[in-house]
Amino acid sequence: MTMEEIKAILKITQANNFVMYFKSHTYHWNVEGMSFAQFHEFFGDLYQDLFDVNDTYAEELRALDEYAPISVDAMFKAATIDEDISKPADVTIMLQNLESANKEIINNLNKLFTVATKGNEQGIANLAADRLDKHKKHGWMLRSFLKSRG
Repeated sequence: MTMEEIKAILKITQANNFVMYFKSHTYHWNVEGMSFAQFHEFFGDLYQDLFDVNDTYAEELRALDEYAPISVDAMFKAATIDEDISKPADVTIMLQNLESANKEIINNLNKLFTVATKGNEQGIANLAADRLDKHKKHGWMLRSFLKSRG
């Protein structure tokens, strides 16, 4: 694996993380219904976790002498996850959208782990492994909410 492949996958990973962050933050703002408090808090915890790691991804790119995205437009263009552009949906659709985004991030993190390991970039491989654990937990929670909504 070349350093360019590591940088490219890291950029996609950061972009996808940013889109999932933005989704969860807008859901936090717009969720309604009987379970408002529960989902408002859940989406808040989720977006905070995703927001915090955006900086780490950017710093890893800079450590590789690569520029981090300079605009929101660049971030969305680099992502393989689509943003939500319709009016707020019900909470079940929000959860389904986040579960789909989370699966895509897990796929990216697995690729990042593989290329970082092959490229002898242990720090990036460790970051990918740590984030995989986080996203597996996010996935479990999202799936659990969806089971209860039937």
